[in-house]
Amino acid sequence: MHSLPLKTMEMAVALLLLHFFTAAVSSPSQVDRIDRLPGQPQVGFGQYSGYVTVDDKKQRALFYYFAEAEVDPASKPLVLWLNGGPGCSSLGVGAFSENGPFRPSGEVLVRNQYSWNREANMLYLESPIGVGFSYATDFSSDEAVNDKITGMLHQFDSRDNLVFLQRWFERFPLYRNRSMFITGESYAGHYVPQLAELMLQMNKELFNLKGIALGNPVLEFSTDFNSRAEFFWAHGLISDSTYKLFTSVCNYSRYVSEYYRDSVSLICSRVMSQVNRETSRFVDKYDVTLDVCISSVFSQSKVLSPKQVGETIDVCVEDEIVNYLNRRDVQMALHARLVGVRRWAVCSNILDYELLDLEIPTISIVGKLIKAGIPVLVYSGDQDSVIPLTGTRTLVRRLAEELGLKTTVPYRVWFEGQQVGGWTQVYGNILSFATIRGASHEAPFSQPERSLMLFKSFLVGRPLPEAF
Repeated sequence: MHSLPLKTMEMAVALLLLHFFTAAVSSPSQVDRIDRLPGQPQVGFGQYSGYVTVDDKKQRALFYYFAEAEVDPASKPLVLWLNGGPGCSSLGVGAFSENGPFRPSGEVLVRNQYSWNREANMLYLESPIGVGFSYATDFSSDEAVNDKITGMLHQFDSRDNLVFLQRWFERFPLYRNRSMFITGESYAGHYVPQLAELMLQMNKELFNLKGIALGNPVLEFSTDFNSRAEFFWAHGLISDSTYKLFTSVCNYSRYVSEYYRDSVSLICSRVMSQVNRETSRFVDKYDVTLDVCISSVFSQSKVLSPKQVGETIDVCVEDEIVNYLNRRDVQMALHARLVGVRRWAVCSNILDYELLDLEIPTISIVGKLIKAGIPVLVYSGDQDSVIPLTGTRTLVRRLAEELGLKTTVPYRVWFEGQQVGGWTQVYGNILSFATIRGASHEAPFSQPERSLMLFKSFLVGRPLPEAF
């Protein structure tokens, strides 16, 4: 057998090494790869989870779960999902309760046929520090956590979510230049715009940000919360006399600041007690038409989640999520650990969140993003009384007027299948508002099929279907 010339061998070795390093750089992190979650059905897409350290000195680490797209992930965008609270888990709520690939059912996981990873590579982040499996070794319950940590631009404060993304891309370089969208709900109406603004300010070329979507978001505290009274009354949940007191006494534009001064808020608190008595603890304010989980009512739990998506809604599935994510074999499969807490919880109560941060309006940041050319979708589950659609619609319309955006899609119904999925209006082909008919505060939970249609339209930048 003839030996290869030395030069040819050197070239072959060089090519082999080049192939090895190229594969290492372009492949997702194998350390974080999930072989299989306990009780999980067979799937063909990759799953990853683990920690990204965002502060080496203080050992602050954020936990993530990443589900690649079901089909052809290389051609699909990257979508970051953030839950609100503040202090609620994107893993337990977003991934396992709303738009992730699985739902816990007893000892096993069942497939969510309306998972958003049908259309995108989905990245769920447990943020801020102290939520879910995310931790800091020197974190204490006395440490105040606020918007500065989760995304707002401040010179001397941690920018955890931004650092997470930068370091996550180092671990997953394949997605670095991928079209990226940031989505979330509720208090993510603060997190998402703040993070998007920071991304643009830091390096517009580093992040290929294509749009943001906000579900039932807190955008301006006074407008959002002052719309509750009308929603309660219009849905028959409170009396005429309570509605009159509610609107005259409880002005949320001054409620928080007065709370700190211990003044008029005492009167409003009495009115709110009356509101709670009339609405009843057996009606969940996050979806006023859905039955409640009786055990959760007595445990003061707030999160609602589905069981068999598209078939039935199990309003007690939160218990199953908590049980599942606290199993040792599940935590091992997720590469997760408990630091500073004994059990994983859906929403963290160890955070002393600054109440006054509620009054910081983020609707102006949304306006800045639109001016920078970033498309924005704001959507509302229309059965949510916590952040009612009426206040959200008012804020979107005002913003469109301030920016001089003309209506490009007039207010109309949109369809999913042969049924009305909700109503929509588009301004300047860059700012969109939509309702999801029959949906709760967590829209993908109670209306998964309609939410998926909304998501698909958002990703491709097309108006929602106007016919079936």
